[in-house]
Amino acid sequence: MDKIMEFLPFMLEGTVLTVELFVLTLVLSLPLGLPVALGSNSRIKPLSWLCKIYVWIFRGTPLLLQLFFFYFFFPLVLGIQMNVFFTVVLTYVLNYAAYFAEIYRGGINSIDRGQYEAAFALGISKRQTMTDIVMPQTMKAILPPVVNEAVTLVKDTALASTLPVIDLMKATNSAVNRTTDMTPFFFAAIIYLIMTFVLTIISGRLEKYFSRYDAKEED
Repeated sequence: MDKIMEFLPFMLEGTVLTVELFVLTLVLSLPLGLPVALGSNSRIKPLSWLCKIYVWIFRGTPLLLQLFFFYFFFPLVLGIQMNVFFTVVLTYVLNYAAYFAEIYRGGINSIDRGQYEAAFALGISKRQTMTDIVMPQTMKAILPPVVNEAVTLVKDTALASTLPVIDLMKATNSAVNRTTDMTPFFFAAIIYLIMTFVLTIISGRLEKYFSRYDAKEED
């Protein structure tokens, strides 16, 4: 017990930073992915190609490589000393926004074209069609893949340990090296599992919420 109390507070500090990274990434990348998805579907070719290239780059290169790129890019190329945690958050947001953009785009494109035509026939504007008809259905369709990406994000936060950021993974490695005991890895696994379990509970409640509206429509 004494050995556990020696490393547990340090690991909990790393957990706080991991949770902060997760929340900031999710809160910022989810809304950022939507305009990228809409831009990819845009009839304005330069905008469409720009969004598609952005998605291609950030989905086609490893997140670890992107972390190192931005970590060295600001001081070496721009001559700007950036806060390490800010650099990590920026990298994660740009990376996950690209994934969410593709999820959004798939959801939007899954909506039957007849609904667009019906809205046009009723005199509903394109903006109203998108916000009142398409997006609500899209949000329901993309919920499972978004939750899946969120679970992946929980695990991907461990990559931040490759930079000088004391997240849960780095705190765990430090505890193992200091105590020469494998127990910290066990505690780290429990913490990660708790985080993913909470996400699973939240996603289940959201699915029930949307199913309730389906039941009302059937009635």
